[in-house]
Amino acid sequence: MKSNHPHLAIICLEDEPAVLSAVVRDLAPFEDAFQIVPVESVTDARKVLTTLAEKHIPLALALCDHLLPGVSGTEFLVELNQSEATRAARKVLITAQAGLNDTVKAINEGNLNHYIAKPWLPEDLRAVVRDQLTSYLLVTKTNPLPYLSVLDAPRLLEAMQRNNLTTDE
Repeated sequence: MKSNHPHLAIICLEDEPAVLSAVVRDLAPFEDAFQIVPVESVTDARKVLTTLAEKHIPLALALCDHLLPGVSGTEFLVELNQSEATRAARKVLITAQAGLNDTVKAINEGNLNHYIAKPWLPEDLRAVVRDQLTSYLLVTKTNPLPYLSVLDAPRLLEAMQRNNLTTDE
């Protein structure tokens, strides 16, 4: 982490190490502005959420596979949506395996923001992440200035101007 502003976190939940590495690699442009946390199970993700809460680091984005050992990615997204602390986090399902019922549940109960089919193109994943993180900042009214270099700067600046937002934290 090179930046000195308060960090926001991104959880990448994927049980296949090679796929998880690919997701983290594709998110490299965001790593100076966001804390990227790779996890291989919902149990580990829950531990990370506890640690982030203790450090007062909000979860901005959860990227989840659907098929995981134990609890599914869809169930995890529903948990995030049911918790006051993580409800505002943007939720993205990255999977080749979610059926229609699971996808509908993720949308209706997990407040799914986006669905990415595997395999993905790195530039497509980055575009979705950039869009979702930009939306997170706008919805939560987080000071966008530290993130302008990696997110949708025109959208953030236009929203700041339109809403007369200040940069006080």
